[in-house]
Amino acid sequence: MNESSASNITLYGYWRSSASYRVRMALNLKGIDYQQQPVHLVRDGGQQHAPAYRAINPQGQVPTLLHDGHQLIQSMAILEYLEERFPAPPLLPNQPAGRARVRALANVIACDTHPLNNLRVLKYLTGPMQQDEAVKQSWYRHWMANGMDAFEQLLQSSDHTGQFCHGDQPTIADCCLLPQVYNARRFDCDESGWPEITRIAENLLAISEIQHAAPENQPDAQH
Repeated sequence: MNESSASNITLYGYWRSSASYRVRMALNLKGIDYQQQPVHLVRDGGQQHAPAYRAINPQGQVPTLLHDGHQLIQSMAILEYLEERFPAPPLLPNQPAGRARVRALANVIACDTHPLNNLRVLKYLTGPMQQDEAVKQSWYRHWMANGMDAFEQLLQSSDHTGQFCHGDQPTIADCCLLPQVYNARRFDCDESGWPEITRIAENLLAISEIQHAAPENQPDAQH
């Protein structure tokens, strides 16, 4: 187990939050003990909007990681922090080009795909924009396919793709991919054009540490 103790790291998150899922995967893969503090994104009008939580994360989003007196926000920054603070086992390759590829794959999801389909965007569509459920579903599946089709092509076109997104050990790219696959399945997206993504997702789901990070296995999960 890593040098950090559960009393030293607290993860504020939501069981079905993709960004929280990414961080849980990284923490578990690195063997880092941590406490979870659930922030329900729907209950009570969204607990992320409460003044007490806004004092921790002014964006009112999850996840937030508390460690050694630091309040860390934004999942990608948290993943990089964990990689630097707890370097073993690594979630980035040794070589600069490999690290750049992993970061690029991760950002296809984290920057260009997931943000268009997260909860606050969907609520805006069906709230102030007055769009119905059919439009929301069409929006969701369009942007999911746009991002995942590109991700699939990047995997298929590279000799660096292995059991996982880059080689035969999970990386930050995998921490971003699997939660997006979870989202695609939740919204019944067509996966038939994503054979490499599907294969890698199954490899990831066979790892016990990643199983423990799954949404349904979290203390605040609603079944």
